[in-house]
Amino acid sequence: MARTVARVIVDALSELGVRQVFGVVGDALNPLTDALRTTEDLEWVGCRHEEAAAFAASAQSQLSGTLGVCMGTVGPGSVHLLNGLYDAAKSRTPVLAVAGQVPLSELGSDYFQEVDNDALFSDVAVFRATLTSADQLPHLLEAAVRNAIGRKGVAVLTVPGDLGEREVGTDRPARFSLNPPVTRPEDAAVSRAAELLDRAERVTLLVGRGARGAREEVLALADRLAAPMVLTLKAKEGFEGDTNPFQVGQTGLIGNPAAASALQDADTLLLLGTDFPYREWYPEGKTVVQVDTEAAHIGRRVPVEAGLVGDTGATVRALLTHLPDRADDVAGADGPRDRSHLEKARKRFEQWRTGQARLADPAHDKGLIGRLRSSFDNRSDDIRPEALASVVDRLAADDAVFTSDTGMATVWLSRFVEMRGERRLIGSYNLGSMANAMPQALGAQCLDRERQVVAFCGDGGLSMLLGDLMTLKTHRLPVKLVVFDNRRLGMVKLEQEQAGLPEFGTVLDNPDFAAVAEAMGIPGIRVTDPADLEKSVRRAFGTPGPVLLDVLTNPDEVAVPAKPTVEQGWGFAVAKVKEIVRSHGDDGAA
Repeated sequence: MARTVARVIVDALSELGVRQVFGVVGDALNPLTDALRTTEDLEWVGCRHEEAAAFAASAQSQLSGTLGVCMGTVGPGSVHLLNGLYDAAKSRTPVLAVAGQVPLSELGSDYFQEVDNDALFSDVAVFRATLTSADQLPHLLEAAVRNAIGRKGVAVLTVPGDLGEREVGTDRPARFSLNPPVTRPEDAAVSRAAELLDRAERVTLLVGRGARGAREEVLALADRLAAPMVLTLKAKEGFEGDTNPFQVGQTGLIGNPAAASALQDADTLLLLGTDFPYREWYPEGKTVVQVDTEAAHIGRRVPVEAGLVGDTGATVRALLTHLPDRADDVAGADGPRDRSHLEKARKRFEQWRTGQARLADPAHDKGLIGRLRSSFDNRSDDIRPEALASVVDRLAADDAVFTSDTGMATVWLSRFVEMRGERRLIGSYNLGSMANAMPQALGAQCLDRERQVVAFCGDGGLSMLLGDLMTLKTHRLPVKLVVFDNRRLGMVKLEQEQAGLPEFGTVLDNPDFAAVAEAMGIPGIRVTDPADLEKSVRRAFGTPGPVLLDVLTNPDEVAVPAKPTVEQGWGFAVAKVKEIVRSHGDDGAA
């Protein structure tokens, strides 16, 4: 007996190793969700919003390196997938979205809830197609999956409501033949790049996510070049920790002065597996060598002297064979490489970390300097977000999965949470969407219900998709939600003040999030006193099942950029004056 369209799709997902499908049931999806119901090794995770479903699928794909799957039904259900799918697309991770559609005979008639899915997903998807006949399976599904995995993007397969239960004419197992190639540049290009690196006096590495699979090779190269290693946010995972004596933290708005100076002081930059987008943070007048799997990425952020298109691991191994080992001053060599550039950067990085550790001490505001500082920026004695992030870092498991909302939650995670051991990190770091941390944690926890998953949630982000707290509760997913409750859209506040504008439109009238969680059947813990911080985090981590930790943090905490400009400082001062004047006026003061 021939299988139905729905059964062919669901069986293929099972054979691909997919274990969860995220979405909201209804209409055109009913045949598919019924096929899922009767498939033992596939779990339907019913979400409260399709955007959360797409974020969860994206997170699973990024963590597993395999296909993530989500579904949205006719019209609005498919529209709601868009933001989470854009996150997957910008993260270059394979996700298959199965979208419902009106009955085939009604297409083009402006039917109830009809949306042109092929047009809707035209910008976000590397592949999109609408099934118009049962006989198009399984080859149309095969094409969708191959495009998603081979091109590292989103594929959308639209299924009209009257096709799901139709039988496939020529039934056969789906065949995917997925063997990603490993490429490396030609020897001549490698030799040219090695020559530039060898004759450089001060090399700095800028290392991105694309290098994470080549950790040992990259460390060997840093040692060979005596080069400090600046990390992008996504490269924290894989390159942080005491076992890397070359890393000096991040650059950019969330970075630190050591990383900024390591880039500025170099005469040659080596970019490994990164398309770091912020041009203003690249120093000018440097010799640049770039390694990337995508030819289109070479030179699009900064002028490049030598571009190597290929897998980072294979390319770095080739570079090492062309670079002389100058550790010893052997006859005929140019002498040992000067390591002062590396040592200077590392020293400055350790000094910066020591200063940050003082800020992260929950007792910081009780000291003389702390009392003086808090009299200006923390008069309500709220908990400093640095302290919260630091305690979480210290108490979380060495194999925890972290997610973070875009904004200040990511700043504090970047600076105070170290991706040591087997820790993993997921966030909307390319799209920059709000509300990603909780649904991405949902997807991560579904992969392994025994592994600790910690979501760094902004109060604005959490409240945007608050309904999917119920998904955590319903599926008994033990995610620990750490809410940085500063009653603000914190990053927007910072942006306004740096531009000399008074804070406007960023204040949030928050509920007691811990009480909201309790009302949903999830343990909630509210922390208002710095003295209670550590025991509250311990309690949250020690409580079985999902927990929401609502921590009232200081809304006036300033994340100083790695290389603040005079204009930023002046703008901030002007903004503060405007805020004070406006506040006095609001109170009726003279």
